[in-house]
Amino acid sequence: MRSYQIIPKKYRPASFSTIVGQDVIVTTLKNALRSRRIANAYLFCGVRGTGKTTIARLFAKALNCHALSENCEPCDQCPSCLAINAGNSLDILEIDGASNRGIDDVRQINETVGYAPAFGKYKIYLIDEVHMLTKEAFNALLKTLEEPPSHVKFFFATTEPHKVLPTIISRCQRFDLQRISPDVMRAKLAWIAKDLGAEIEEGALNLLIKASEGSLRDAESLLDQLLCSVSGPATEETAAALLGLMPHTSFFELDAAILEGNLPFAFSLAQQLFSSGKDPIHFLEGLTDHYRCRLLAHLSPAALEPYQQKAYGSSPFTRDHCLYILDFLLKMIESLSKTPFKQTTLEMVLLHLLRSKSRLTLDTLVDRLEALQTPAPVIELAKEEFVPESPLPVQKAQPKIAEAPVPSLQNNPQERKIPQHKLDTLVRFAAVELEGTIKG
Repeated sequence: MRSYQIIPKKYRPASFSTIVGQDVIVTTLKNALRSRRIANAYLFCGVRGTGKTTIARLFAKALNCHALSENCEPCDQCPSCLAINAGNSLDILEIDGASNRGIDDVRQINETVGYAPAFGKYKIYLIDEVHMLTKEAFNALLKTLEEPPSHVKFFFATTEPHKVLPTIISRCQRFDLQRISPDVMRAKLAWIAKDLGAEIEEGALNLLIKASEGSLRDAESLLDQLLCSVSGPATEETAAALLGLMPHTSFFELDAAILEGNLPFAFSLAQQLFSSGKDPIHFLEGLTDHYRCRLLAHLSPAALEPYQQKAYGSSPFTRDHCLYILDFLLKMIESLSKTPFKQTTLEMVLLHLLRSKSRLTLDTLVDRLEALQTPAPVIELAKEEFVPESPLPVQKAQPKIAEAPVPSLQNNPQERKIPQHKLDTLVRFAAVELEGTIKG
């Protein structure tokens, strides 16, 4: 009985034409093959699951292929290609930098570089996670790397190029692989699902893509897990449950509660999250992305994905409101990871969001303060003169209306007279700026 092959391995690119998301690098390597301008060493950098090792293997196979096609694709028929595909090639030596990181391991490489290749033209050393090598190991490799025998090439792959010695990087041609874009990843996952005869909703694909963070291998692994967890079509709810996420509808329900000022919703939502075993930090991260989409709907709707444009086409929140919520959530994500009272903290976060609608922005506050600069008439009483007792009644002075001077705030701020009701308003505005909401 044939053993099951996981999706990342089954659909691993076997030719340059099947590599997705790295067109510039593939084109450069093909041109190098076509013109036979082959460097001594190559360094492939990038986040996990973007194709570093896959591209290095294909390039090595193309270098040793006996019948390279006009499009610089390996033939997969010659002895060298067959040995590489079977994983028992004597010409391509894959070394794990994490477990072979010492100076003795590099000395063994230096001792074997003089041996001629068995089938192909080149003997290729592919060191994965090369940043794990020690400083002494790097230094031992320097001389061989700079002037290797004509039949020896070095390929390095790493997720952390900043840990590789600059003297090593200077002797390599460096290629920085990009994260796979959502559109490219969506097309690849949809093609895999169709090839497997599986049905998957677009919403489920979007969740897998977002969770993979640009790593195609991670997305394929999640797809494999999702298809194992369902017997029928894979829905968005199923994918959310698999990833431990709250349903996306919860975010829109929170929006409605904010607009209505429904404070009890904070406790019901927090209880729902904790009773289902969801991670509150992941919830806040998803909520942050939700309001990021709200903000993009104001600033740059074209930057949203097509499915996001449908959901966030008309935003009931202002730009300043979205900015305030995003700033608050980013601070609270860090705080929530440190507190032992996660449910109470999450409830307070949600209550703050529910009360954020009544918050005055700084621009509004400045406009209202500037409106107070208009001078108003001030009532002044004329001074009464002391008159000794007299049989004749003395008529008291009547109050008179005197127009207040119009001083300049910059020239003489002490001469400005502000009525008491305006001072109360200023104090109220200051309280709003300090606490963020209007009370009373």
